[in-house]
Amino acid sequence: MSNGLVNWFKLASPANFYPIAGKLQPWFWLLAAVFGVAGLWVSFFVAPTDATQGEGYRIIFVHVPASWMSMVIYMVMAAWAGIGLALNTRLSGMMAQALAPTGALMAFLSLWTGSFWGKPMWGTWWVWDARITSELILFFLYLGFIALQAAIDDPRRADKAGAVLALVGVVNVPIIYFSVKWWNTLHQGSSVSLTRAPSMAMTMLWGMLLMALCFWMYSIAMTLKRVRTIILEREGHTEWVRHLAEVRV
Repeated sequence: MSNGLVNWFKLASPANFYPIAGKLQPWFWLLAAVFGVAGLWVSFFVAPTDATQGEGYRIIFVHVPASWMSMVIYMVMAAWAGIGLALNTRLSGMMAQALAPTGALMAFLSLWTGSFWGKPMWGTWWVWDARITSELILFFLYLGFIALQAAIDDPRRADKAGAVLALVGVVNVPIIYFSVKWWNTLHQGSSVSLTRAPSMAMTMLWGMLLMALCFWMYSIAMTLKRVRTIILEREGHTEWVRHLAEVRV
């Protein structure tokens, strides 16, 4: 048990995590590409045309996975930030900082593709629907986290301030998820649930799940890439980074 804890604490060191992230990163890029190609093929060439929405429904194969990932990434970011705040670990704050831009991208994609879907289905690009509005708040929380950290010169102080904002903002995630149940909204309910059979054809479900895996692998790969850059920026004064720079030269 103690050996396992020691190994985990070793991984929490930026110097130890940096090479591991470098080795893992190409594999996640590869998985993102494989799942992406398979997902796009199933979504746009195999899945049948929806009887009600026609071909326009296919945008959900991007919209739904992006929406899922925007919420998942925020919870993971808040978890890393909370660990850093509680245990004062350097890598935790770096991971939270690395996750935020990808989370913001996913929230933006969710809003953007949702608008494209809403125009033909609702007749308007935007409505102040409960789910859409709470997703917009999530996007602003990401931007606020990024801006707050950028505004503070001291990385450790920036991590603590960002952690407080991230943890406060977590309350918005269940609001997004349960909004269609709590309020009478235009947004349709979930087509995929853990407690009941999916309300869509299996080929549609496979397309959505493959795209979700693609977005998941992309998010991990991009986070590993970004955290390596952050580690080099923050640890530039250390001996191991200087040695790494010398080896590269």
